[in-house]
Amino acid sequence: MSETLVEIQNLKTYFYPRRAGLKSRRNPVRAVDGISFSIQTGETYGLVGESGCGKSTIGRSILRLVEPTAGSIIYAGQDVRAADSGELRNLKRSMQMVFQDPYSALNPRMMIRDIVAEPLIVHRLARHGEARDRAAELLDHCGIPPRALRRFPNEFSGGQRQRIVIARALATRPSFIVADEAVSALDVSIQAQILNLLMNLQREFRLTYLFISHDLAVVRSTTTRIGVMYLGKLVEESTTTAFFDGPLHPYSRALLSAVPADHPRDKKPRIILKGDPPSPKNSLPGCRFHTRCPMAQEVCRRREPRLTNYGEGRRVACHFAENSQLTRR
Repeated sequence: MSETLVEIQNLKTYFYPRRAGLKSRRNPVRAVDGISFSIQTGETYGLVGESGCGKSTIGRSILRLVEPTAGSIIYAGQDVRAADSGELRNLKRSMQMVFQDPYSALNPRMMIRDIVAEPLIVHRLARHGEARDRAAELLDHCGIPPRALRRFPNEFSGGQRQRIVIARALATRPSFIVADEAVSALDVSIQAQILNLLMNLQREFRLTYLFISHDLAVVRSTTTRIGVMYLGKLVEESTTTAFFDGPLHPYSRALLSAVPADHPRDKKPRIILKGDPPSPKNSLPGCRFHTRCPMAQEVCRRREPRLTNYGEGRRVACHFAENSQLTRR
């Protein structure tokens, strides 16, 4: 049985508005509002949901690129939130991130050889000459030929830039990588190449991924487990196979209905959600999805559902998930 590498407990990350240059504690944006889940060593955990639900904020909070407001983040038995600057520096060697936009993730004034060598120098893992040699190996491993080492980022396509970003993330030999919409900015044909590269690197370097995406088709082909987010909350978690066989939360079912069918005969009715998500500044009573849920009843407006275990690794935050389970059977 795999060990737990990352464990998140009741994680909250709020952003406070500034007024006259000072932070106001009133009406914070509750980007992440009490999330709990764990990631096992060697697995790929997918985090899905519509734009603005807090997926990217979770990834950045785990790496402390943004400071969490409350909760705990345990990585390999160590409390990330309690780590001082020296401990955090060591932690970040084994926790890296692949950003969504490869165009803005690279310094346009640096040659790619130096971009990939920089983490090795910053973390004092190699001197300049050795770091550049190691960078050349990583770039070649990720599909960038040696003749391109002295070029600048603007001389590469989007897919090539993402390969450079991945090579830089691998420089410190991490165990855990947050891939934040790592292929969403790329053409479909290039997406497949980058996904294959990530999967090959996972096997070779024994990596663990948190794969953040809004594209369920991509998540289906890459992940082992899926967490579905809505407005800062985790509403469903299950194995990837169980999720695509039939999700239990009404929001999950609406997301899945939007995925194009592989064949016209497999096409299912599209579930259209009415209205827009509420503002994350507003703390709504009850279930956060009740304003758009076709199953909503009075209890949904009054009482927030807990994330309940329904067996076989499935957790759902819905008052009527049992009815959904009966319907599936």
